[in-house]
Amino acid sequence: MIDTHCHIDLYQQPEKILSECEKAGATIITMTNLPSHFEMGFPHVLPFKRIRMALGMHPLYAEQHIREFPTFLKNLHKTSYIGEIGLDFSRKGFSTKETQIVTFSKILAEINNQPKILSVHSRRAEKEVLDMLIKNRIQYAIFHWYSGPLNLIDKITEAGYFLSVNPAMIKSESGKKIIQRIPKDKLLTETDGPFVEIDHRPIKPGEVMGVYRYLSNVWEIPLIEVEKLISNNLKQIILIINK
Repeated sequence: MIDTHCHIDLYQQPEKILSECEKAGATIITMTNLPSHFEMGFPHVLPFKRIRMALGMHPLYAEQHIREFPTFLKNLHKTSYIGEIGLDFSRKGFSTKETQIVTFSKILAEINNQPKILSVHSRRAEKEVLDMLIKNRIQYAIFHWYSGPLNLIDKITEAGYFLSVNPAMIKSESGKKIIQRIPKDKLLTETDGPFVEIDHRPIKPGEVMGVYRYLSNVWEIPLIEVEKLISNNLKQIILIINK
C-alpha cells in the first residue's frame, strides 16, 4: 500500500505506528506541520526503510511561520520530501492569507532547483497554488486531498503534477467526481491520517485498500493492476531523487 500523505507524529503512539507500518510493508510519506516538528520526529523515522518524513510549514500555522522559517532552511538538506505546505484561503485560513503567500513563495524560491517532492495543501486556493508552482518551475508536486474546480485538474496534470486521494473522498459525490477526472498516470493514494476516520476510528497510515478497490471498479481493471499503476506513479517522481 502507498500512502503519500499522513501525519504519523499526530497519533497517540507514533513510534508504535511506525513499527506497524514497516511490518505491513507499506510505503509511507509522513508530513509535518512545522519545521520544529520535523526536527523532533526525523531521528525516529531514519531506521525505517519504507517511511520518509517530509519537512513542512502548514498554512494554518501561519502565525508561527516567521519564527520557524530559519529552522526550515536548516533542515532542508535532510529530506527530499516537503510537506505539508501550501495555501488555505478557507474561513480557517483567510485571516493569514498574506503571511501564507509570503512563506509559500519563500519556500518555493528555495527549492526550485532542487530534487524535492512536494505535498501541497490548496483549499480554496487551488489556482493560486498551481500558478506559484509553475512560476517557480517546481517539477514534482502532489496536490493533497484536492477539493477545487474540476476543470483545474486538467491544468494541474498538464503541468506534470499529481493528485493524491483518500478514503474520505470516495464517500462523497464531489470526491468521486474529482477522482474520476484525474488521469490514471497522475493519481496517488493517501490517508491524511489521523484526520480521516474508518469505522469510527482514526485511519491508520497505509489504509488505502478501499481506494484501490474503488479505482478497480471505476477503471474496470483488476485490483492488482491498480496496485501496479499507483506504484509506477510513485516511482515516476522518486526517480528525480536518485538522478
